[in-house]
Amino acid sequence: MTQPIRLPGRRFLHSPGPTPLPDAVLHAMSVQPMDLGDPRVDANIVAVEQGLRSLLHSEQAEVFLYACNGHGVWEAVVENLAAPGQAVLIAGTGHFSESWAVQTEALGRRVVRTPWREGWPIDADALEQALRDDSAHEIRAVFVVHTDTASGVTSEPGSIRRALDAAKHPALLVADVVASLAAAPFAMDELGVDVSVGASQKGLMCPPGVGFVAVNDKAMAVAQRNPAPRFYWDWVRRKDAMSYRKFCGTPPQNLMFGLEAALQLIDREGLSAVWARHARLAGAVHAAVDGWREGGAVDFFAQQPASRSVSVTTIAVKPGTVEIETLREVARERFQVAMAGGLGPLTGRAFRIGHLGDCNPAMILGAIAGAEAALRTLGVPVGEGVQRAVKLLASE
Repeated sequence: MTQPIRLPGRRFLHSPGPTPLPDAVLHAMSVQPMDLGDPRVDANIVAVEQGLRSLLHSEQAEVFLYACNGHGVWEAVVENLAAPGQAVLIAGTGHFSESWAVQTEALGRRVVRTPWREGWPIDADALEQALRDDSAHEIRAVFVVHTDTASGVTSEPGSIRRALDAAKHPALLVADVVASLAAAPFAMDELGVDVSVGASQKGLMCPPGVGFVAVNDKAMAVAQRNPAPRFYWDWVRRKDAMSYRKFCGTPPQNLMFGLEAALQLIDREGLSAVWARHARLAGAVHAAVDGWREGGAVDFFAQQPASRSVSVTTIAVKPGTVEIETLREVARERFQVAMAGGLGPLTGRAFRIGHLGDCNPAMILGAIAGAEAALRTLGVPVGEGVQRAVKLLASE
């Protein structure tokens, strides 16, 4: 088998997940696994549970960890909160809300959707009206995606809680924070969120493979009453002191060791500082796109500046300008910057630059420069982006 030519240096990974891994996380994962009776296994699980509660600003939530990705914990939520034939409402945010809806329907539940307007956050008014229309209170839960990784749009979860309260609807509020946790402010209890859903491969700076849910008492009571058949995903079954039962089998130890190390890094930096760093780096990317858009070929997909994510920026490309996969290939192979393409309805229409997790200004400037070099190489008319990003970072 022919080995690929090794290029010097390191390729920059700027997809919105997986994200770059800190050395401390890589080192933590490099140890030998332990037998399940070793007390260090339980200590690691407890440390991860406590660290996630701290990130979520929820002292009381029960944390359940799974060897899975975000789609796995989506399924855990569905199986625990609604029986077959029962309804949930999924607020329209684009690709990921629709993916969650399709998965939910495949599991035999009914889905009420609210419309999605391209480039805009969740329509809280439409959500409130849908809840008011549900006079029989058949909707068991409202599922929302805090940051939609495909569109780069962040919605304000407080507006969803206000809509629920205004409609006087008893549905649970479930928030997907896969792309926002440890990047943007999120306070589970203060926002009135009943269940939070997350995964390891984005702001938590770990490889894919660990998903989790944080469940408050109200949601746990619903799960206990839910007659739906389930086993691996079952919160009631997993609520146990034994690590084997907590994971419904052997824990993914090395991934968990890495996750504990990542949570320690976040704690040392300080969560407010982590949020500020993400906002600053996102600001640099946004400044670059502001410059690029002057050429008339690219623009922000997110229409409201306030809703532009601190995790990922989605950049819409004028039709007929450039093939997105060609752009990604040139950026990756010639300039060593790996970017993401569009997903779902944005396939072929946009590219995405991730700026979350273990990132610093030098890395972001490298990503911006690589993206701009690829755009210019392919003849895409763009204004000056790198210098705008430099000026923004230098002014702070």
